[in-house]
Amino acid sequence: MDIQKLMEQAQAMQQNLGKIQEELNATIYEGVSGSDEGVKVKVNGANEVQEVLISEELMNPEDREMLQDMILIAVNNAVEKAAADREDKLGVMASGMNFPGF
Repeated sequence: MDIQKLMEQAQAMQQNLGKIQEELNATIYEGVSGSDEGVKVKVNGANEVQEVLISEELMNPEDREMLQDMILIAVNNAVEKAAADREDKLGVMASGMNFPGF
C-alpha cells in the first residue's frame, strides 16, 4: 500500500468535494404546492430558504390555514430535491474511491 498515493487521492477527493459543495450551495431548488395559483419556495443547496412566492389569489384571510399548509408542503418539496441532488452528487464521489479494507 502506497501511503503517498493514498494521501494524494484523499487530497484530490477533498478538493472535488469542496467544488461539489460550492456548486450545491449555489444551486437553487424550487418547491411548489398547487399550480401557478399556488405557492413556490426557493432554497439553496445549503437548505436556506431564499424566496417564498404566494399567488395573489391565495391572499384571502379566510384561507390562512390552507396557505400555511401549502407553504409547508412547498418548503419540504424543495428541501427534498436539494437533499436528493446532494446525495446523488456526493455518492458518486464516495463510490469512486477505493480504500483498502472498505
